[in-house]
Amino acid sequence: MGSERRAVVVTHSRLRESGTVVPEAVEQLRHAGFSVKIVDNVAAPRFGCDSPRVDPDTEIVVVLGGDGTILRAAELVHCTDVPILGVNLGHVGFLAEFESFQMSEAIRRIADRDYSIEERMIAHTDVWMPGAQEPLEDWALNDITLERVDRGRMVELSIRVDDVEMSSFGCDGVIVSTPTGSTAYAFSAGGPIIWPNVKALQLVPNAAHALFARPLIIGSQSKFTLDILEESSTNGWICCDGRRQRELPKGSRVEVRESRNMLRLARLSGAPFTSRLVSKFDLPVVGWREQARKTGDVHHGQVAVSWPAAAKVVHSDDFDHCGGACVTGDTGGSEV
Repeated sequence: MGSERRAVVVTHSRLRESGTVVPEAVEQLRHAGFSVKIVDNVAAPRFGCDSPRVDPDTEIVVVLGGDGTILRAAELVHCTDVPILGVNLGHVGFLAEFESFQMSEAIRRIADRDYSIEERMIAHTDVWMPGAQEPLEDWALNDITLERVDRGRMVELSIRVDDVEMSSFGCDGVIVSTPTGSTAYAFSAGGPIIWPNVKALQLVPNAAHALFARPLIIGSQSKFTLDILEESSTNGWICCDGRRQRELPKGSRVEVRESRNMLRLARLSGAPFTSRLVSKFDLPVVGWREQARKTGDVHHGQVAVSWPAAAKVVHSDDFDHCGGACVTGDTGGSEV
C-alpha cells in the first residue's frame, strides 16, 4: 500500500464560506485519494522573520483565489520543493494555471501527476540598519518596494549597481521586481514586462524628481544597493510582496539580489508565456492601422470625416474643388 498523498488548499475565508467552489474542490481532492488540509487568511509574518511552512511530505499546494492568495501560498512553500498550482477565483490571476470552471480537469491532472514544473526566480534582500552587525533578511516572488513613511514628503535614495553609484534622487519610492513581478506593481509604474525565463532584476523609480530616472534591468549575478540618505526628509518603508514590511530609519541600506531558492509552479498547459500575456491583459493583437485597413475607415490619399450621422469619405483631391470646405453626410449638407 502506497504512502498517503497530502495536499494543502490555500484560499480566502470569504470564498470558503460564501460559495461552493472551495468545498467541491476539497471533496474532489479527497475523492482522488488526497489527505487535504485547508489554510485560509494566512497572516503576514513580520519582516525578516520565518513564516510557517507546509510539511515537507506535502505533494502539492492548490491555491483557490487570485494572485494575492498565491503570494500568501508562496510563503508556505518557501525553501521547500513543494509545487503550487493556482486556480483563479480572483481578477487577473496571472500566476494561476486554470480558471474555476476547469476545476475538475485540474484535480484529475493533479491526481494523475500529469503536470510539469516551472521554476520562478525569487529576489533576496539584506537590510542593514544603522549600526547593525547583522542584516535582516527577507525575499520576494513579485517585488520589494522601498517607499516613504511620510506621505507628504519624498524619500531621498542613492542607487548603486554592483557597488557602483548610478544615481540619487528624491522620490515616492522605488520598486525592485523579479520577472514574475514585472506584470504587477512595476508594470503599473511604467516598467517593462520581462519574460519569466529571463534571469534578471529590474528597478523602477516611482515619481522620482530627477532628469534621469528610468527603469534599470540587471543580470542575475548583479545586485542593487539602495541607501536611505541621512538628508532624507522622511524615513523609508520596505515591503516584500505587499505583505512583510517595516519602517527603516535614515542611514539604512537595502541590498537586493537573486535568491538561491526558486518557486516551483505546477503547469498543466504547454502554452507559452506570450499566450498568457495576451489572454490576461486582453491585448489588442491587431494594431489600429491594420484594423483601419480591415474596416475601410482609412485609405491612402483619403480622409475620414466623423460626423454624428453616417459620414462619408472625402477624397483628398476633392478639396481642390471646394476650397477645403467640403461637407458630407445626410445631415443637411451637400455632397461635393
